[in-house]
Amino acid sequence: MMSKRTTFLAGVLALLSTSVLAAENVEMFSTSGCGCCIGWMKHLEEAGFEVENENLAMADLYAKKMEAGLKPGLTSCHTGFVGGYVVEGHVPAAEVKRLLAEKPDAIGLTVPDMPAGSPGMGESDEPYEVHLVARDGTSTVYARYPK
Repeated sequence: MMSKRTTFLAGVLALLSTSVLAAENVEMFSTSGCGCCIGWMKHLEEAGFEVENENLAMADLYAKKMEAGLKPGLTSCHTGFVGGYVVEGHVPAAEVKRLLAEKPDAIGLTVPDMPAGSPGMGESDEPYEVHLVARDGTSTVYARYPK
């Protein structure tokens, strides 16, 4: 027979395994052979995320972006999904973790285009912004880099 303490601990562990670990699995879509997409994937994996990438034709990838609620001008070369959010482009892992912790009422995050210095795009001190995309498709600055 399990004690109340053991039952409580088992419940806590079950909660952690379903909510925390599941939120750290990223479903990623990109086109075949994109080096910067692979660089971003490695960046997320080094930060503790598990990333599963599926290569799509460009038209199918664009359709995924639009289905997620992203508007032209907010897109990049790859699209990820984690914890019910879309993560578009070269978003730093720290901001993905922040998004999952804060759980804002939003579609997700984007780093539009492919700015130098963003994860997967090589070293640079060029500034870039991470945007939080609202459900109506508008965006606001969520973070600025370099910090």
